[in-house]
Amino acid sequence: MKKIFFVGLIISLFFLTGCGKYTEKTIVKDLNKKINAITGYHVQGSMEIYNGDDAYKYDVTSSYENDNYRVSLINKANNHEQIILRNSDGVYVLTPSLNKSFKFQSNWPENNSQVYIIQSVLVDINEDKNIKLEEKDGNYILTAKVNHSNNKNLSSQKIYLDKKLNFTKIEVFDESGNKQIKMVFDSIDTKATFNNKYFSTSENMKTSASENANANINSNESSTESTNTKEETNADNKDEIRNNNSSEETNIKSSEENSKIESSSNDEELDRKSQESTSSSSKNSANSSSKNSTNSSSKNSTTSILEESVYPMYLPSGTYLSDEESVSKDDGNRVILTFAGESPFILVEEAVSKSDEMEVIPVYGEPTIILDSVAALSDSSVNFISNGIEYYIASESLTKQQILQVAESISTLPNMK
Repeated sequence: MKKIFFVGLIISLFFLTGCGKYTEKTIVKDLNKKINAITGYHVQGSMEIYNGDDAYKYDVTSSYENDNYRVSLINKANNHEQIILRNSDGVYVLTPSLNKSFKFQSNWPENNSQVYIIQSVLVDINEDKNIKLEEKDGNYILTAKVNHSNNKNLSSQKIYLDKKLNFTKIEVFDESGNKQIKMVFDSIDTKATFNNKYFSTSENMKTSASENANANINSNESSTESTNTKEETNADNKDEIRNNNSSEETNIKSSEENSKIESSSNDEELDRKSQESTSSSSKNSANSSSKNSTNSSSKNSTTSILEESVYPMYLPSGTYLSDEESVSKDDGNRVILTFAGESPFILVEEAVSKSDEMEVIPVYGEPTIILDSVAALSDSSVNFISNGIEYYIASESLTKQQILQVAESISTLPNMK
């Protein structure tokens, strides 16, 4: 009798102290089991990137299947869409409105933390041996380090999970505890499948890329988890995806018939940019190649003039603007700013307009979001498009963090005609 009472007491205490409650070890184990079983997913949400008092807001769609990734980022301020795409051909940053893309030699998204890539968040969780778990109102909050070699200021993240271990929100903080990024997950379809057009480079380069993409999703209604109060909105979105599936697919033309990828002249552009340095010879190289480059001038349908140079608001200590030159092109002009001093660098600017034919420009580095744009960031350079201007910053003296600071400080909106 005493034995039965003793066993009953232990069972009662087990339940009272939290039967089924997670520890750091058990929640990581179950999270790995859940995510590793996913063969395809479709995430919808929103993201905010903070810079002082400013917040850059994006609508985010992230999809995965068979080692293919597609992340659509739509800037809410100007409805400008860029797409980070990984398929069997490589890694791309696409700008459909300009018919222009950067092609990377990269292992993205495996190299750095990505709040909109579920597998990337799991890697961060697994690599942090000192992860912390907090339970709040039946939901869970994990605090883990971030692996962000492109931005060393980012140090930690809070990962919010519901009772079923679905991501609901991720917040990323700097070393001082200031919030730098917030990603809110509106819905997660963990059984979504996609047809072969969904991850196609040429299909995603169409101006209505998001609409075309929706037509290529085979959404599974029963597997979609709504993670916040937008349940009705997400349900409507899924209905729209299903309803548009048949009508929009009939309007999708073969990518081989409508897109000609001309990369030979783009290789010249890559060579020019990779060889530019911060010396006077680098300026001459940029100047000379700008006269000979035919990549954009032969294909742009309109002419765009950069009337005013755009100057960075941040300069490293002991660095100053030493020279400024404007070079005429068939479709506009190119401005070359040379900065000298303790941390020399060059800044090349030119207005861009939509090309008649799809441009694929090979670049080095990794896709990286810098406030209002997705950039190509390497150890010594960054290339990005913001507000209709293409910027290229190169330096053998600046650190990668300093290059990012210069890029993020370019906030003046120039006039174009």
